[in-house]
Amino acid sequence: MKKHVFFLGIGGIGMSALARWFRANGHSVSGYDKTPTPLTEALAAEGIAVHYEDAVENIPREVRENRDDTLVVLTPAIPKDHQEWAWLREQGYDIRKRSQVLGVLTQGRPTIAVAGTHGKTTTSSMVAHLLHHAGVPCAAFLGGISVNLGSNLLLPKEGIRNEEPQEGASQVKIKNSASLTERNQQPTTNYQPPTTSQVPVVVEADEYDRSFLTLFPDVAIVTSTDADHLDIYGDKDALVESFRQFVEQIKPGGTLIINHTADPSVAQAAPAGVQVIRYGLTPEQGPELYASGITAQGHQFRFALHGPRGSVDGLELAVPGYHNVENMLAAACVAQLHDLTPKQLRAAVAAYRGVKRRFEFILTAGTPEQPRVYVDDYAHHPREIEAFLRSLRALYPGRRLRVIFQPHLFSRTRDFAPGFAESLSLADEVVLMDIYPARELPMPGVTSELILSQITAPQKSLQTREEILQNAQTDTNFDVLATVGAGDIDQLVPRLKNILDIRWNGAEA
Repeated sequence: MKKHVFFLGIGGIGMSALARWFRANGHSVSGYDKTPTPLTEALAAEGIAVHYEDAVENIPREVRENRDDTLVVLTPAIPKDHQEWAWLREQGYDIRKRSQVLGVLTQGRPTIAVAGTHGKTTTSSMVAHLLHHAGVPCAAFLGGISVNLGSNLLLPKEGIRNEEPQEGASQVKIKNSASLTERNQQPTTNYQPPTTSQVPVVVEADEYDRSFLTLFPDVAIVTSTDADHLDIYGDKDALVESFRQFVEQIKPGGTLIINHTADPSVAQAAPAGVQVIRYGLTPEQGPELYASGITAQGHQFRFALHGPRGSVDGLELAVPGYHNVENMLAAACVAQLHDLTPKQLRAAVAAYRGVKRRFEFILTAGTPEQPRVYVDDYAHHPREIEAFLRSLRALYPGRRLRVIFQPHLFSRTRDFAPGFAESLSLADEVVLMDIYPARELPMPGVTSELILSQITAPQKSLQTREEILQNAQTDTNFDVLATVGAGDIDQLVPRLKNILDIRWNGAEA
């Protein structure tokens, strides 16, 4: 593997996990991103050089002067007219997509790949947490910041190394390290680990741009195959076909754990000899893996698990939501495949604290009879929003719910406006922000008004972020506030928290 690794779009959640992995394995790591964020600032604090202005002279000298010993990792979010990318192409650098690099890093290792149009980040973090909590050495590349780990990268306690079959590879052991934020020492270089590794690697398998087809898992989870990314696929049939191709790549003797709502043809694509386990919340839905006795108490959901590897009662999940119970079923099944005992599983499930921006409680106040709550969630698909809001309703029945939603992508807004309107209408009040464009250019006639016009909630409006903050200081007509979306709505969270904390508790946050 090459000595220098340069990332175009290093601040992306998946890209930053790779950057941290290369840094931990002794490589010189640097990168570009459009704007500073808490994540890029964390990377800089870990010793990774990050710049924000697109200019060739900002590429580190060691990268510009060592073309043949540099790997460039690219995210699809980089625009085609990017100057640094153009120069690197012209100079003949080895440029790979993030998915291609993940495919190389997982070769020769037992791989647990979690795919699905929604639910994959939470489910993959659950799998990594359960194994790690029980003392099973594993690595994980996650699409979100695990609250338990404080990172999107998990390294096994005895270390994981780059095993790409090339001479001169830098090989590293991280001693007693579970995640980058759980250690302070620098990685120890010149360590020669075993020639083969049986340490499982948990990977979030992204269907966008068919990225997950670089993976050949031993165990695959498919959480959902709902229509999404139609800007890439054109229609749902093409999306489902990509999931079939992903499932066809499960290794002989492997396992497919698939949600009962997924397109039936996906499970049918599993190769002969691959065990197929369908999962769902109740046995009435017909799955082999299901829950019973689901009860909500405070923020906790209690339930029992039943599946091909036996039953486990007394499970207590501190991250609320029926959809999270369903996600935990799939993750717990993977844990059972790795021989976790019922006692280990109960302890690990109880200790799970979720992923940043996935049903994350930002602020709570009031009394149990009259609660005041602020929750933030990454949901950006109609099905995700529906599951999130129904769970909020179950936790806080009869309380007035205000939702602030930022649509993500013009194409997704165009394709799913009726679905967004229907799911958001579960709230008492909906506040819409302008569309976050991400990688897209504006589309004629596609604005947040497409959603707003179809919302049937009693109160609805379109507001700027300044109006949202101003209204939060004066308008108290809600009990539960939720900010929802995958764009930059998270930048509102600390400011809203501070405003509400002063109003609800009379103190600075």
